[in-house]
Amino acid sequence: MNLKPFYKIKNQFVNVSREQASLFAKSVAGDFNQLHDIGAKRFCVPGDLLFAVALTELGVSQSMRFDFESMVTEQSMVHLPEQLSSEFSLYDQNNKSMMTIHSSGSVSNDADFIANLIEKYVQFSGQTFPEILIDLMKKNKVMINPARPLIIYKDMVIEIEEFAGGELSLEFSGASMSVDGKKGSVKLEFDLYVAGKRIGHGTKDMVVSGLRAYEQEAIDTIVSVYNKTKQAYAQV
Repeated sequence: MNLKPFYKIKNQFVNVSREQASLFAKSVAGDFNQLHDIGAKRFCVPGDLLFAVALTELGVSQSMRFDFESMVTEQSMVHLPEQLSSEFSLYDQNNKSMMTIHSSGSVSNDADFIANLIEKYVQFSGQTFPEILIDLMKKNKVMINPARPLIIYKDMVIEIEEFAGGELSLEFSGASMSVDGKKGSVKLEFDLYVAGKRIGHGTKDMVVSGLRAYEQEAIDTIVSVYNKTKQAYAQV
């Protein structure tokens, strides 16, 4: 996939407009979180877009961890280093850390491999809600606040055993949720394959706040509204 339409970079500073962020969320990730709507009061750039930009501009190493620390907005000017190092942070123009990246092992700048990895991961990540999260909440007998659903991207990890050539695929391999009062931690796991051979593994961690007792009727309403928004976008 071509990521260039979704961000601007000048002198190693990255900026994403509301229009670019919203288009990426909906058309690439299939993510219809209201935080990514062009007119959202509490707007933020999808964390997956910042992850994708980092890989596109810097390359991918065999072991990478991305810690999401602050919300990126259309006003953020996020500075990228010239190359990967073992640990570094992406700061905005106010010297506030947006993301910290840990990197080790061999590095690949293979544009096709990176584009494939980004596309497959982002599409998987965008399916977190409602498919995976609703099932986890039901099993744990809790649910998000319908009036203010708060799901925060905490971190994600990718471990790659080899940079194999060929069509890359990603398969969901498991999910778990732990609940502590009104807060919950969610972990998603996935495997990476090329030509049927497993070449890597990854995890995505999120924090869910404002939890309350599970109510099927309320959940049905949340999912219905979400799906209608998704369908309306598809018809535009």
